[in-house]
Amino acid sequence: MQALSGSIVVFFLAVLLAVSLRIVNEYERGVVFRLGRVSLENLKGPGLRLLLPFIDRMVKVDLRTITHDVPPQEVITKDNVTIKVNAVIYFNVMNPIDATLKIANHYVATSLYAQTTLRNILGQHELDEILAEREKIGTSLQKIIDEATDAWGIKVSAVEIKDIELPEVMRRAMARQAEAERERRAKVIAAEGEYQSAQKLQEAAEVLARSPNAIQLRYLQTLVEIGTEQNTTIVFPLPIELLGAMSRREDMSRREESRREESRREGRG
Repeated sequence: MQALSGSIVVFFLAVLLAVSLRIVNEYERGVVFRLGRVSLENLKGPGLRLLLPFIDRMVKVDLRTITHDVPPQEVITKDNVTIKVNAVIYFNVMNPIDATLKIANHYVATSLYAQTTLRNILGQHELDEILAEREKIGTSLQKIIDEATDAWGIKVSAVEIKDIELPEVMRRAMARQAEAERERRAKVIAAEGEYQSAQKLQEAAEVLARSPNAIQLRYLQTLVEIGTEQNTTIVFPLPIELLGAMSRREDMSRREESRREESRREGRG
């Protein structure tokens, strides 16, 4: 009988010890309720913690950053375009006591508040602003959600707009707009190239106009370039100025030859 009583006492002490000991991980904090009351002294850090059996109750709170994917929300933008937007929110518990006492489930509450805020904020912007200023809108969402969850001991570190789903009609219209924009840019670039080319040609013409010999040299160079083509018959006009220069050279050579002939005759006489 004594042995049985001793076994019962040992079993009771083992159960009591198991109920009293708790392990708190490094990334956790333990909020201890002592007869239903909580104080700062009852906030337990990581390690092995001893609780008073049937008097203390511990609630563990995870302090790690939580990455939550906000489900797609149907939003009507300021310019009356219906889109679906989902986002990613990053938050963590900064005050374990407030996160335990002031909100029943801080994870669900933060998620639902992020959904409603996402719809409200995006509804105040036009579609082009949402597409072009995702980072700016995400920062605005982060500030608004963080202000609301601060009373719960929750810190929202970032909100990022993940995906924007557009209606099929809107996607086709935006594709046509982008194609038209690319064609416009191509035409502007081509026009600028033609304008610059015309400017250079005008400058070259002004340089050649100041030197007639340069014009003739350029003309002859063009004839040489044309003559490099094989199996090609080319008919080109000869400039009158060039013919005049050649005839003048021939006349001068004839006169020079006549003067030399007369000099020889006079020397013989």
